[in-house]
Amino acid sequence: MHTMLLKFVLASFVLLSCIRDGSAGITSSFIRKKWPSEDMPVDHEVFAIPKGYNAPQQVHLTQGDYDGKAVIISWITPDEPGPSHVRYGTSKSRLRTSKEGTVANYTFYNYKSGYIHHCLVEGLKYNTKYYYRIGTGDSARDFSFETPPAVGPDTPYKFGILGDLGQTFNSLSTLEHYLESGGQAVLYVGDLSYSDEHDFEDVGLRWDTWGRFAERSAAYQPWFWNVGNHEVEFMPEVGEVVPFRNYLNRYTTPYLASKSTSPLWYSARRASAHIIVLSSYSPFVKYTPQYIWLQEELARVDRKKTPWLFVLVHKPVYSSNVAHYMEGEAMRAVFESWFVQYKVDAVFSGHVHAYERSHRYSNIDYNITGGRRYPVPDPSAPFYVTIGDGGNLEGLASSYLDPQPEYSAFREASYGHATLEIKNRTHAIYHWYRNDDGNRVAADSFVLHNQYW
Repeated sequence: MHTMLLKFVLASFVLLSCIRDGSAGITSSFIRKKWPSEDMPVDHEVFAIPKGYNAPQQVHLTQGDYDGKAVIISWITPDEPGPSHVRYGTSKSRLRTSKEGTVANYTFYNYKSGYIHHCLVEGLKYNTKYYYRIGTGDSARDFSFETPPAVGPDTPYKFGILGDLGQTFNSLSTLEHYLESGGQAVLYVGDLSYSDEHDFEDVGLRWDTWGRFAERSAAYQPWFWNVGNHEVEFMPEVGEVVPFRNYLNRYTTPYLASKSTSPLWYSARRASAHIIVLSSYSPFVKYTPQYIWLQEELARVDRKKTPWLFVLVHKPVYSSNVAHYMEGEAMRAVFESWFVQYKVDAVFSGHVHAYERSHRYSNIDYNITGGRRYPVPDPSAPFYVTIGDGGNLEGLASSYLDPQPEYSAFREASYGHATLEIKNRTHAIYHWYRNDDGNRVAADSFVLHNQYW
């Protein structure tokens, strides 16, 4: 009996030590089996078009205000505009309130979109389950979502973190595993459909298939959207020279609520977290709108109300993967000192199709003539997490710098997703889950100690 108890205590100590300290300085030796890195065929069941004439499809939510009492509900009707209102309520059988939205469509090369609806639903109660219906008659569809708890310092909440998802069988594995996680909202770090990897004729089509694919999660909980390079879609050879055209027509953000001048960068508060979304592919140097906005937004953060401060940006600031190496250096040079000054807890990025987590390091004292050219440990610096491992058709980025840099704590070239579970104002638990041959395996875990408290 005593031997069994001792074994249990020792095992618990080892597990807690791993979670507390992380797997410092490790390059994982795990080698996953090869799944095809190609998009699922358009007739796959995950892309199925809902039954009924003009039935709403590609339904997705995002937060609609600064503090979590509003959502933006978006969907597409393929055949005609149809009604653009949402009926909703706290009882599935009594949807007594109705909100009217907007509807529009657009063209991209030879593609003509369906009719895209966006409806802002405001004045919701915190911590409440709402049911909503879109469409009419036999084509109407019903969904639900839950609002977050009121903004407050000790409000627990669980985020999922996804990036570079695409629409392959690996993508499906990632999303299915995330659905098992109990996450309440998704922090998305950019690169959605990878439609730009297809023929010009199929770009719009592949935005449609991705929207139907993501609906299984995005129709029921808000996703905080961010753009990556695959949303730019600058294609002058076919006359498409306006960046982000497909993305901006389909996906909206609450940017006006945070006094931003662009939907590509914005912020919102949810439970005990303040979330800042930056655009790697918009001007961000001094005097630009994004620079000015971030400077003002960081000054507005109230850590007594939202102690947790997270930043989402597509290009990694710190990454030791050979793929896209140093592409985030320009933004690091501009913003890293602010991340340290304002004690950002973590910066989440995508772009590199692998996973990596850093220690708390900074390079704010870099001086090209003075010899201070290497990142150094910095207790005020955030953790940097690269999680561009959703599963897209470009495959994994499996080559890392050797030797492993001191700032790199753990790295592995596998597909997966992460969760970030805030417990209170001082502690949050982070897990990265690998897609291990169809199974969901926790491969990296640690406890975040809040930078402010």
